[in-house]
Amino acid sequence: MQPLLAVDNLTKVYRSGTHDLTVLHEVSLAVLPGETCAVVGPSGSGKTTLLGLAAGLDTATSGSVRLAGEDLGPLDEDARARIRNRHVGFVFQNFQLLPTLTAIENVLVPLELRGTTPDREAAVGLLKRVGLGERLDHYPIQLSGGEQQRVAIARAFINRPQLLFADEPTGNLDGDTARLIVDMLFELNRDAGTALVLVTHDPDLAARCQQVLRLRNGRRVQP
Repeated sequence: MQPLLAVDNLTKVYRSGTHDLTVLHEVSLAVLPGETCAVVGPSGSGKTTLLGLAAGLDTATSGSVRLAGEDLGPLDEDARARIRNRHVGFVFQNFQLLPTLTAIENVLVPLELRGTTPDREAAVGLLKRVGLGERLDHYPIQLSGGEQQRVAIARAFINRPQLLFADEPTGNLDGDTARLIVDMLFELNRDAGTALVLVTHDPDLAARCQQVLRLRNGRRVQP
């Protein structure tokens, strides 16, 4: 089986004044269709940088990323965005909902960006699935943090992505709410057959994944 995501010897160097700052050094990773992978490590270890490069949100200094069979390296930003919108969903720590849109309008945004006819029925179904069937027309400010993250999860799945990137999805939530959100995320992921790459500080959450990649000082390390 071919990996859905193949990261090979990925390095990212930032120029800082007269010095080079290497935030990721020759990191490799392969994620199969439907597989779950946790990326763990202390703050500043390169976790979010790796996620951004793997998703084509940034470009590497060296090494390669293949996402859904496409080599992201030679592509411009627009081409990478098209691949993301076709194959990828995102869940972030800070929710990133649009404050002027209702819950259901936020869920429909990826379809509009893709140029697809908004599938309101699918959006309603996803919001019901995450327990927000009665909050379709509420704005983010009217929702709790946990409810906003549930909207974000529904939005992530509306495009039926092959791969979901989640960056500290429970970082701004209390313990009970975090557990509920994680259960929803894994349940939706399993039912949809979506691969998951998850950045987390939570060892219990990482232990639920089939593969764990540990980073320290921008390098992959053994447990």
